Amino acid sequence: MKTKTVLTLTDALRMTQAARAEADRNGWAVVIAIVDDGAHLLCLERMDGCKLGSIETARRKAESSVLFARPTKSLEDIVSTRSAMLKLPNATPIQGGLPIEHNGMLVGGIGVSGVQSGQDEQIAAAGCAALLARD
Repeated sequence: MKTKTVLTLTDALRMTQAARAEADRNGWAVVIAIVDDGAHLLCLERMDGCKLGSIETARRKAESSVLFARPTKSLEDIVSTRSAMLKLPNATPIQGGLPIEHNGMLVGGIGVSGVQSGQDEQIAAAGCAALLARD
């Protein structure tokens, strides 16, 4: 049997706090969603003033980054040449979702929605950096 590293609620809250700090620094109202390695929601925060539609979008970005084990930006890039990607179940090809890795293992995903997609990813990356800083 292998030993499995898991993303804890404490980890998710630390990441959410760092992501929120990045959003606050830029004056952006977003939703931050963090899922575990099975794409199950661990933590979700909607900042004041963020549109309701961003809730589901952030969750789906986080989920897609786990299910496809890659940033959602890469899925977005694939759609431009292979539109069939849009038919894949649970694929959200919109930048702003990142897989969360620890010691080379996929442990979860983070998705952000509420501003421009590149800005969403910037916020998600700040959350991931907080997990790496812990080690």
